[in-house]
Amino acid sequence: MNQSELIEKVTAATGLGKTQAGQAMEAAFEAITQALASGQEVRLAGLGVFDVAERGERQGRNPQTGETITIRATKTVRFRPSKVLKESVNSTPDGRAAAD
Repeated sequence: MNQSELIEKVTAATGLGKTQAGQAMEAAFEAITQALASGQEVRLAGLGVFDVAERGERQGRNPQTGETITIRATKTVRFRPSKVLKESVNSTPDGRAAAD
């Protein structure tokens, strides 16, 4: 599903126009982005938690030359799905839990 398909689903579910649904989604995405950029975590009930993880500086290899290089420290966004989302993804189409 891409963003325009998601906007169509929101439009159908809420009765908002496509423009309004798109603006609402953009505002939500912007709020999430700003919170993460400032180091906050974002908890969405029934979906999961977005947070920022720091990756330390480490040694790597240039695959073309084999030379050892230093990979600088960076920050990355992590997503941890909620139990509800995990169960939903792992259930069968008729709503039963999938067998292991």
